[in-house]
Amino acid sequence: QVALVESGGRLVQAGGSLRLSCAASEWIFSTYTMGWFRQAPGKEREFVAASNWSGVTIYYADAVKGRFTISRDNAKNTVYLQMNSLKPEDTAVYYCAAKRYYSDIGVEGKYDYWGQGTQVTVSS
Repeated sequence: QVALVESGGRLVQAGGSLRLSCAASEWIFSTYTMGWFRQAPGKEREFVAASNWSGVTIYYADAVKGRFTISRDNAKNTVYLQMNSLKPEDTAVYYCAAKRYYSDIGVEGKYDYWGQGTQVTVSS
């Protein structure tokens, strides 16, 4: 049974920080690329960041580059999204996702597994 479980979302003021976590099944985590996506109210889900299996190769959406950091702890089967300098436009449900290879990382339909999402709300 595949499981991706996000946590860490909450209400935060603009300029603040949050760290999201996504715990994954071990057999996925050791070899899969992990990504973060988000979906704001009334908008389509969009790519945020992705990390290859080792954490060496990482890519960010322009909207979050320089503010968000994706990292992974393979010993804990967990991927993180550290979010700094948060803005109201970062308000969304954040999802983690997994795919076998580090290709088409920004394409939602290329991911095999998804978590249930965690709500992040940034107040102005």
